[in-house]
Amino acid sequence: MHCPFCRNPDSRVIDSRTSDDGLSIRRRRQCPKCGGRFSTIETASLNVIKRSGVIEPFSREKVMSGVRKACQGRPVTEANLALLAQEVEETVRQTGSSQIDTNEIGLAILGPLRNLDEIAYLRFASVYQAFDTLEDFEAAIEQLRADHRSARTVEDASSL
Repeated sequence: MHCPFCRNPDSRVIDSRTSDDGLSIRRRRQCPKCGGRFSTIETASLNVIKRSGVIEPFSREKVMSGVRKACQGRPVTEANLALLAQEVEETVRQTGSSQIDTNEIGLAILGPLRNLDEIAYLRFASVYQAFDTLEDFEAAIEQLRADHRSARTVEDASSL
């Protein structure tokens, strides 16, 4: 890490702390040449491989932006979107890979979005999974209904 004051290529770490989300480390550094102190934030890099083959850094904001479109007119707040994006990032980081395909990010979005708002989930899934016919929508809706029925069955069994 170059010193931002004198451009010395060396620095000494004085203090390290994990950030609030646990995904980055804040380090307090001091330059041995000029004595200047500065902070750095370090994160493990996570790159996205787009369909075109272009590689770019993962962005929670891009996840939020894509999901925001599906949530238009729905009772979903920015805080909900931020939590969803954080959950998606944690999921893709758990794969242990430093590069992830956009398809895998889409799959990681579907689960949390379904839990957040089923209508937004259907909107997102219809674009992401390229629904072509009414039957595609019907199949997705039937799957949601089946999951609701099985969840009720589990609840009923646990209340006995």
